[in-house]
Amino acid sequence: MALKRMVLEIGMGTDIRGQDSTKAAVRALRDALWHNALTVTHALGVDVDSMQVKVTIGVPRPQTVDKAQVLAVLPHGTGTVDCVEGGLEILNEAGTGGTLVAHAAAEVFLDLPEGGR
Repeated sequence: MALKRMVLEIGMGTDIRGQDSTKAAVRALRDALWHNALTVTHALGVDVDSMQVKVTIGVPRPQTVDKAQVLAVLPHGTGTVDCVEGGLEILNEAGTGGTLVAHAAAEVFLDLPEGGR
């Protein structure tokens, strides 16, 4: 058996006024996942909860993301979250607040026999 990447989904999320990295990250992952209906597990005859999802979040301050809240977005399978420096922060004119943009990549892996199914 070998882990094979089956899907790569990309999303973007924002916190318009609060600069909350976790809120933007959760929205980015939802954006990536909620525009798709993955049927690959059904096509391969494997349980949907056997998916292993690697989530990468890009935000200006990666250490401020609550990874547990991001993982809670996953509807199936198990996952990991890695936060890296990225995204975008646009400060208001006074420099006292602004908008935070997060990007998410969700890689879906399945443990399949060598040579495919």
